Amino acid sequence: MSVVQNITNIRKQLPKHVQLVCVSKFHSVETIQMAYDAGERIFGESRAQELAHKQALLPKDIEWHFVGTLQTNKVKQVVPIVTLIHSVDSLKLLSAINRYAENQGLISRVLLEVHIAQEETKHGFTIEEITTFFSQSLWGDYPAVQICGLMTMGTNGVTEQENRNEFESIAALFKEIKMSFNASYFNVLSMGMSNDYKIAIKAGSNMVRIGSSIFGERV
Repeated sequence: MSVVQNITNIRKQLPKHVQLVCVSKFHSVETIQMAYDAGERIFGESRAQELAHKQALLPKDIEWHFVGTLQTNKVKQVVPIVTLIHSVDSLKLLSAINRYAENQGLISRVLLEVHIAQEETKHGFTIEEITTFFSQSLWGDYPAVQICGLMTMGTNGVTEQENRNEFESIAALFKEIKMSFNASYFNVLSMGMSNDYKIAIKAGSNMVRIGSSIFGERV
């Protein structure tokens, strides 16, 4: 099926309150333009150089999200371009983003990545680290950053029930933080990709990151 048909099919399945991030990493400018022409405006990239290249060539009203592992030495390339960084996985990275944004007079919007998956290759804070971060008001140490919510990735190759349990545990954490962290901008729970977004939405996700189900397999 075409990119446009894929988007149409996915849109039919998404509740109105769920935002779609079209994960366009490794796909061409022409392919992204097709999705743009179909009405999509939020696109996710995972490499700083590729992001900058595409941002320069595509329409300026695109809202770019950074969804991959971000190295601290790439922060200055990414922060000025993106609307949201999904993948803040350490205090070191959070500090680097804050420092650069502060020096540039910017406010950087980010999500804290929570490591819930069983794979060691995936990154992020533990649930305990996230709980400590908010209970001790450590967010106050980063004045040039808005922490807008949480992001997680489920474990690949497990049962649907195991996926559901993972997502529900992060949704519960999100709700708990939202009740105590009195910030209107803390409202994003980014969970779910092509293989598990329906489970994630049922668990409470309000932002999904879908790539291969829209664009096909990575080039």
